[in-house]
Amino acid sequence: MTTAEILANDPGWLIAVKGLFVFVVCVLLTLMSVWGERRIVARMQMRLGPNRVGKFGLVQALADGVKLALKEDLIPAAADKIVFVIAPIISATTAFMAFAVIPLTGPVNLFGQATVMQLTDLPVGVLYVLAVASVGVYGIVLAGWSSGSTYPLLGGLRSSAQVISYEIAMGLSLVAVFIYSGSMSTSEIVAAQQDTWWYGLVLFPSFVIYAISMVGETNRAPFDLAEAEGELVGGFHTEYSSLKFALFFLAEYINIIAVSALATTLFLGGYHAIPGLGFTELWLGGWFTLIWFFLKVILFFFIFVWLRGTLPRLRYDQFMQFGWKVLIPASLIWILVVATLRVISQNGASRPATFAFAGVVVLIVMAISTGFDRSKQKRMNQTYPEASAPSFPVPSLPINSTTINVSERGGDRG
Repeated sequence: MTTAEILANDPGWLIAVKGLFVFVVCVLLTLMSVWGERRIVARMQMRLGPNRVGKFGLVQALADGVKLALKEDLIPAAADKIVFVIAPIISATTAFMAFAVIPLTGPVNLFGQATVMQLTDLPVGVLYVLAVASVGVYGIVLAGWSSGSTYPLLGGLRSSAQVISYEIAMGLSLVAVFIYSGSMSTSEIVAAQQDTWWYGLVLFPSFVIYAISMVGETNRAPFDLAEAEGELVGGFHTEYSSLKFALFFLAEYINIIAVSALATTLFLGGYHAIPGLGFTELWLGGWFTLIWFFLKVILFFFIFVWLRGTLPRLRYDQFMQFGWKVLIPASLIWILVVATLRVISQNGASRPATFAFAGVVVLIVMAISTGFDRSKQKRMNQTYPEASAPSFPVPSLPINSTTINVSERGGDRG
């Protein structure tokens, strides 16, 4: 039976149980992610990290959540109160909704009912995830606008520009997966990788583009320009406190887990084991596939933390230029290459001919990139004339600033 046929037989109570399971797992993963990120970054920076609350500081994230809940909940006088309250709810809700189409396990037995840990199997499941992620940014934009302050508004506007830039590249990176799998259903894409190489290897450029785009999509370093403490205080959530701020905090980490789960599903074989260890998928009645799935998700989360502890934040112009002038053109070129290779292979072309075409494309891309690098270096080596003197009169500076007396400084103010 296919995943869609299994899910069609799920009773309503089982769907509710699976939804509760996904919610609890996401919240627990958030708590452990906060603790893990602090410990890993502390290790990278030669610090101890949380080690006071609980063994190894394991309860530190829970203590922080209790602290946020007990803080005073303030709403600025200039804020639009209704939108101000709704914005964090939008961000948190859409973060959870993405898991509705993610297959967490293969066929398992839950309370005597044969099922899979997936709420629904839409024919366009991947597009559903992208649509939900697009709606989630409205929570950030509305939070910045409704705060009635300049800096949160700038943070919200930056986030909207960021999502527009990197969601296009993310969507284009998935087109090659659709071409190879012949489906947009998450369960069918996982099944297509069962007896072949994972798409993370076969479609490696798509995998790299998606990995970069998902960091920009989740507002994480080095792409956390919607928060940018040095320029925007705290970004779009500057005016938020207590549980409303906690919802934004929760949404950020759930989004990290969601994009990592989608990357696992599309590029790393989903819940399937590493090639050669397929026999482990039958352990624990099929529940061991859940362990394989979350091991891959944790791997992606470690990469998120690694980037945060390693790379500095990009300048805004560098960030936008990288999205529009590098990722999007590279995605379009790669789609053309994949589509051509797919047509050649389906028409019965020999493998040497296919490899020859791929080699020619690689050489052309290398030549173009080399030409761009040389032209850029040539522009950088150009000498520019010094700035000319201003055309407007400029007052002369004092010869010796230490001789300025009290009267020249405005007199005695005491």
